[in-house]
Amino acid sequence: MAAAATATKCGKPQDAGNLTRDDFDGGPVSIDEVETGLFLGNLTAATHMETLKSFKITHILTLDSVPLPQHIVDTSFLTTKYVQIADMPREDILQHLEACVEFIANALEQQQNVLVHCYFGVSRSSSAVIAYVMKAHQLDYQAAYEMVRAKRRFVQPNAGFVAQLKLFRRMGYKIDPGYQRYKMHRLRLAGEQMRKAKILPQSFHNVVRPDPDITRENPEPIVFRCRRCRRVLATKSHVLEHRARNAPPQSQPQPPPPSTDAPATAEGAEPPRLLEQLAERIRKTSLGSPSHDQTSQCRSLLFVEPIAWMHRIMLNTQGRLYCPKCEQKLGNFSWVNACQCPCGETMTPAFYLIPSKVELSKAVQNVQTTV
Repeated sequence: MAAAATATKCGKPQDAGNLTRDDFDGGPVSIDEVETGLFLGNLTAATHMETLKSFKITHILTLDSVPLPQHIVDTSFLTTKYVQIADMPREDILQHLEACVEFIANALEQQQNVLVHCYFGVSRSSSAVIAYVMKAHQLDYQAAYEMVRAKRRFVQPNAGFVAQLKLFRRMGYKIDPGYQRYKMHRLRLAGEQMRKAKILPQSFHNVVRPDPDITRENPEPIVFRCRRCRRVLATKSHVLEHRARNAPPQSQPQPPPPSTDAPATAEGAEPPRLLEQLAERIRKTSLGSPSHDQTSQCRSLLFVEPIAWMHRIMLNTQGRLYCPKCEQKLGNFSWVNACQCPCGETMTPAFYLIPSKVELSKAVQNVQTTV
C-alpha cells in the first residue's frame, strides 16, 4: 500500500499537531457492493460526493483513527457513525462489532444503502462487514470472509481482528461477559495498558470483579474461602479454567484423586454420610461447565479473575495476594508476565490462588460443608 500523502486545507492554516481527515489522501475511489445495499470501500469513496450520490449512499460507517471531514458529516442526506480505531492487531475491535452490525442492519432494513469504510477498505472496515455477514447469514468466520472477498478481492483483516471475529462467532454474534475467552481477551488488553501506563485505566476497571464477600442478591452458592479464617475470596464464576498441558490423554473419565483433607475410606467401611457425598459431588462438578471434560482441567493452581479485595492490583503490575481478613498469603498476580502452572500451561495476565490456602464450600440449609 502506498504511503498516505499529507495535504493542507484550501486557504486555511493547519493547527499544529491536530490531524483532520483533510490531511490525508486515500488515493483513487475504491468501492464494491458486497450484497444489495451494502458497500465496502476506502476513505476517498466516503469523501467523494459524486460517488456517494452515484451509489445512492445514505449511511456511512467509518472505522478509522480520524473522523470524516465535517462537511461530509453535516450533509443532510447522510447518517454517519464513527468508530475510532487503528489498524493494529492489539486494538479491541470486538467491543464495537455489535454496534457496527446494528448500524448496517438498520440501514438495510430501511432499504437504504450503507457504505462501510476505513482508510484503504482492507482490514478495519472489512472486519465490520464480515461481522455483519456472519450474523445475518449465521456463518463462521471463514465462510463470511470468503463471501466478502468474492466481492472485494483484497479484503484482509489483520490477525488480531480475525481472532476477535472468531470469538464473536463463538459467543453467538454478541458480547457474552461471562464467556471465559472473552474474559481473557479483556484481561490481555488490560495487561497491555498496565504495561504502558503502570496503572489500570478507568475503561478497564470493569475487569476487576466485585468482592463476593459483600452481601449481594442471589449470591453464588459455591465459593472459595481462606482456609485459615474462612473469609469468602472467590466464586465458581471467577475461576479461569485451563487444561493440564502435560496431562496424558485419557480414553475414559478417571476418578478424582483422594482428598488430602480426609483419609480415604477403607474397603468395607461404612458408606460416607450425606454431607460427605455432597462435598464429593461439589468437588467433581463445581469448577467447570458441563461442556468441558472435567478430567482434563488442571487443579495445580487456581487461576481467577482480578477481584476487588486484591490489594493495589490497579496500581501495581505484579505482586502477592493476601487474605484481606487474616493477611495470610494466598497467591500472586501479574498483569504483564506469564505465570506457568506446574502442569506446563501458562496464563497472562495471571491472578492465582494456591489450592492449599483455600477451601471450596457450599451452604446447604444453613449448614456449611467444606471440601
